[in-house]
Amino acid sequence: MTLSSPSRDVPGRRDYAFDWALVDVETSGLIARRDRVLSVAVVTIGPDGEQTGEFSTLLNPGCDPGPVDVHGLTAERLLGAPTFEQVAGRIGALLQDRVLVAHNAQFDYDFLAHEFARARLYLPVSQRLCTLALNRQVDPPAADMKLGTLAAHYGVPQTRAHDALDDTRVLAGILRATLREAARLDLPLPLVACPPRQNVQFAPQPPKTPCAYRNPGRAEAGGPLVQGMKIAITGETATSRAELVARSVAAGLNMMSSVSRHTSALVTDEAGSASAKARRAAAEGVPVIDERTFLRLLDDVRAGTPHRGAAEGAGASGGGASVSGAAAPVSGAGAPVSGVAAGVPGNVVAAAPASTAAPAHSTPGAAVPAPRRPAPATTGRPLAGRRVLILGGTHPAAAAARTRVVELGGSAAINLSRAVTDAVLLPGGEADRRLRRMPGLGLPVHDEHWLNAPGATPGSASPEAAPGATPGAVPGSASRAPDSSSPEREADRPPSPLVLPRGGVVDLPAPRRDAAPLWHITAAWAPQEAAEIDVVAFVLDEDEQVTFDEDFVFYGAPENPAGTVRLLTDGPAEQTIAVDLASLPPGSRKVAVAAAINGEATFGDVGAVQVTTLPGTGAAPLARATLDAATTERTLLLAEFYRRGPVWRFRAVGQGYDDGLANLARGYGVDIAN
Repeated sequence: MTLSSPSRDVPGRRDYAFDWALVDVETSGLIARRDRVLSVAVVTIGPDGEQTGEFSTLLNPGCDPGPVDVHGLTAERLLGAPTFEQVAGRIGALLQDRVLVAHNAQFDYDFLAHEFARARLYLPVSQRLCTLALNRQVDPPAADMKLGTLAAHYGVPQTRAHDALDDTRVLAGILRATLREAARLDLPLPLVACPPRQNVQFAPQPPKTPCAYRNPGRAEAGGPLVQGMKIAITGETATSRAELVARSVAAGLNMMSSVSRHTSALVTDEAGSASAKARRAAAEGVPVIDERTFLRLLDDVRAGTPHRGAAEGAGASGGGASVSGAAAPVSGAGAPVSGVAAGVPGNVVAAAPASTAAPAHSTPGAAVPAPRRPAPATTGRPLAGRRVLILGGTHPAAAAARTRVVELGGSAAINLSRAVTDAVLLPGGEADRRLRRMPGLGLPVHDEHWLNAPGATPGSASPEAAPGATPGAVPGSASRAPDSSSPEREADRPPSPLVLPRGGVVDLPAPRRDAAPLWHITAAWAPQEAAEIDVVAFVLDEDEQVTFDEDFVFYGAPENPAGTVRLLTDGPAEQTIAVDLASLPPGSRKVAVAAAINGEATFGDVGAVQVTTLPGTGAAPLARATLDAATTERTLLLAEFYRRGPVWRFRAVGQGYDDGLANLARGYGVDIAN
């Protein structure tokens, strides 16, 4: 496996005047490589915001239409509709030379790319914009980021949800309103350069059946094979390769396509060959077994140790969302982080620290609860419910200021958004272009001493202060004081996510019996011009190892074979790992998410990385952490989902490594080409 990737240009234009092609598709399922488009709508809008065209049609997919209760498109309704191939030319003409826009744009883009590929046509899209990602940057006071919720927030009428044409018209209204908000905040648009997703290299391979047994280690000379051993084969074999693999899998062995230091044995009759597997086996000291001996050993494979099942640990904490603020123990540089919270005995989850508010406990079958609204400010938590943006300062100084914000009960922002309530100006922050936006937004700007004693709430004034000024505020800045006439008064703000410190842990609520959400870990950072950042994921067993190389998800392989873990590119400064926790095999105990810099820059140059977890596309976040835990490091372990008995947990990690991504991947058992 190689980690080399083509450079991705970061759009630098802040001009919002584009030719747009707004798209919505209704589909027979959620997997683009397998499912089909049932209806499609395209609305085109010019740089002036005026609509220039519109097209919609039902499509005959030639297959079962899937969840009719969601989209209402029965096989009878679709009978007689054109096939996608018959309308692909017209759709392509509407997309040509325009920016594709959709809500959760990668979903619509991937489905269109696969449909165009089936029609043996090129999808003429070079850039896309996700209104979901854009609204996450704007962060309006809405309960969540779903299309219907945003439509209600922006006053856009919606008449027929899950109707492609009506959803696209609604999307047009949301786009116009969001672009106005983005302009007020001076936000760069999260435009994504589109690779040829219809190319076969992006299609996930057929699922591989996970091995049910733990790897017992190397095979011993003259000893038996043990279930769970990782076996690779190279060179010509007298028995067909397919038969060898099938018999080995049936015996409980884990058949690998490459050799690493975790390989138990290499099967070959050409031990001195120059094949890559043979060379790697020699370098790593992996035992070599000839085919005849291997076949004999297959007749008596010894019992192995099964992976721990998901139902194990019935005494663990329930499905409620409790929080641990204890810092996670980390091993030495280059080693993966432990999956057990520090200082937490047995199955007990540590009590929530004073700076967090835990949602009520869930019961099986209950809907995923929204996080509680922050409690009013109390002694020791004067910044409860407030979101503070730090401007300027060296990386250590800014990191210390953000840590102080969290200690005081607030949330540390990394970008300017509607949710920001305060800004703190450190030395050098005067050059930040966002500073001049503060007066127009009504944001108080405080000096660096304000965090020592923030005291008063926004809008209050001490006797010594000028009328309307916040104590410690920079002269000339305005205060935003929520009041009953303001559309952004505090009562209208949605519940805030839990604020986790580095190492903080929260239990994920139990899913509904009829629908388990796809949990997301989203990483975001300030837009960069000199650094290219990639988010990756590793699906790990109880030994902190991938079962096979394909359980390493990155830009070159954005989905694991089973489709349970996916990389979503939401913008040049935001990427998401989506995980179907309910479908992971019992042997998968953890999904570790990391970020890596391609080049010489370090995370000290990038600054803070914000990590958020949420249950599904557009849902309200459950928890958020702002990680400043790196200076000279080029790889940063961000967060993880991990099992604790029957419960899945989320942990904000924040462990940095000076080494590149390749060394981290090798530590998890991935075979990386030098």
